[in-house]
Amino acid sequence: MDILITIASSFVEQLQKPTLAFLIAGMLLAAAGSKFEVPEPVYKFIVILLLLKVGLGAGISIREADAITLMVPAIGAAFVGVAIVMLGSQTLARCRGVAQVDGLATAGLFGAVSASTLAAGMAVLDDSGIAYEGFIGALYPFMDIAALVTAILLAKLAAARRVGATGTLNADGTISGGTQGHVVFDDRTDRANLVSGILLDTCRSPAISALLAGLAIGMLAQPDAIYHSFYEPLFRGLLSVLMLIMGMEAWSRLAELRKVAHVYIVYGVTAPIIHGLIGFLVGMLAHEMTGFSAGGVVLLAVMAASSSDISGPPTLRAALPEANPSAYVGTSTGLGTPIAILSIPLFIALAELLI
Repeated sequence: MDILITIASSFVEQLQKPTLAFLIAGMLLAAAGSKFEVPEPVYKFIVILLLLKVGLGAGISIREADAITLMVPAIGAAFVGVAIVMLGSQTLARCRGVAQVDGLATAGLFGAVSASTLAAGMAVLDDSGIAYEGFIGALYPFMDIAALVTAILLAKLAAARRVGATGTLNADGTISGGTQGHVVFDDRTDRANLVSGILLDTCRSPAISALLAGLAIGMLAQPDAIYHSFYEPLFRGLLSVLMLIMGMEAWSRLAELRKVAHVYIVYGVTAPIIHGLIGFLVGMLAHEMTGFSAGGVVLLAVMAASSSDISGPPTLRAALPEANPSAYVGTSTGLGTPIAILSIPLFIALAELLI
C-alpha cells in the first residue's frame, strides 16, 4: 500500500512540472474550442531545433563515452523496438475488425520514438534533478528504425502472401510480376532490397536526418560553444510551446478514432504503459550490466512508451499507402502520445523504488 501511495504522490507532483502542465493546457484549450493556433512552419522549426539539440548533446557525450556503456543500451533499444512490433503483430493486428496492415502500421508507430516525448522526459528529469547519460539521444534511431523496418517488412510480406503473387519484392516494397498461386521470393536479395529501401527512406526523413546531423556534428566537430549558448537556453521554452501544440493535436485526433474499431482505443490506452515497462525492464538489465543510470532507465522506458509523431507517419504513408492513417495516426497522436508523456512520473517513481 505504501508503494502505491508513493507512486501516486510522485505522479501528482510530476504533473505540476511545466512540461506536463503545458500538454494538459493544450488539451484543455482544444476541448474548450479555442482558436489558438501555431503555424505549421513554426511547429516544424521548433521540432528541428529540438532534434538538433538532442543530437548535438548526444554526439558531444559520445566522444567521452565508453563503447560498452553505449552499445548495451543501444542494442537494448533496438530489441525493444522490434519486440513492440512483434507484440503488436500478435495482438492488435489479429483482433477482429482490424486490418492486418493497419494493425502492423499502428504497432510500428508505437514501436518507433517520439522526439517530443523524449525531450519532455529529459526536461522532467532535469526539473527533478535526476541525472542521465548525455548520449541517451543516440538511442533514438536504434529503436525508431528497428521498429519501422520490422513493421513495414512484416506488412509487405503479409500483403504478398495475401495477394498470392509469384513475383519479387522491389526496393520500394512493391511487388512486381507473378500470377495467382504460391508466393516465391528470391529471399536474400529481395528482402535485403526491401530492408535497405526502408532504411534509406527512414534515415532521409526530416526527424532522423536532423538527429543524425546533430550526432555527427557533436561527435566530429567542436560545437560545445553554440550548444551551450544557443540550443541549451532555448530548449525548455521551445519544448513548452511544442507540448501545447501536442496537447491540442492529441485532442483533435481523438475524433478520428470514431472511424476505426474500438480495439484501437484499448490499445492506445494500454500500449504506452506496457511498452514502457518493457523498456524499463531492458533498462534495468543495462543498469545491472553496465551501471546505466536511473535517469537512463527512465528515458529508455519513456522512449518505449512513446509513439512516433514526426518520422514515423510520413515513412508509413510512403511505404504502406494502403494503411489507414485514421487508425495508426489517430491512435498514436490522439491517445498514445499524451498517455506516454503523462506516464513519465510513473517510470520515475519506479526508478526511485528499484534503483
